[in-house]
Amino acid sequence: MLDKELNITDAEWRIMRVIWTLDTATSRELTNVLGESMDWKPATIKTLLRRLTDKKIIEAHKDGNKFIYTANIAENETIDLASQKFFNQVCARKVGSAITNLIDESELTQDDIDKIQSALNKKVPVEDIECNCIPGKCDC
Repeated sequence: MLDKELNITDAEWRIMRVIWTLDTATSRELTNVLGESMDWKPATIKTLLRRLTDKKIIEAHKDGNKFIYTANIAENETIDLASQKFFNQVCARKVGSAITNLIDESELTQDDIDKIQSALNKKVPVEDIECNCIPGKCDC
């Protein structure tokens, strides 16, 4: 299936969001949605679908003269992998600031805030966070 090294471009995320929303999608459905909202040509969409298929992120099933695309990975799992990838690239001592920024910049429902608060209430703080930057080259 899919390895745990997630490598999805911004354009591929757009394709995936439509597939996740519809559960399955044809290239025509994707062209109708993304052609209008993103001003993408059908060839662009088909190229992105091929890349996602090559990466095994989606599968294509032939149905008559069309292909039906389905996701091989759930949206939540993809978000988790993308989050892990992002936080692995950030100085470990700056993760808290990055999370704070995400909260500040995001529209959240009361349910979202309650979930975040609950997670924070369960979190056990550590005394110190070891920097994972190049030794002597970090300003943290």
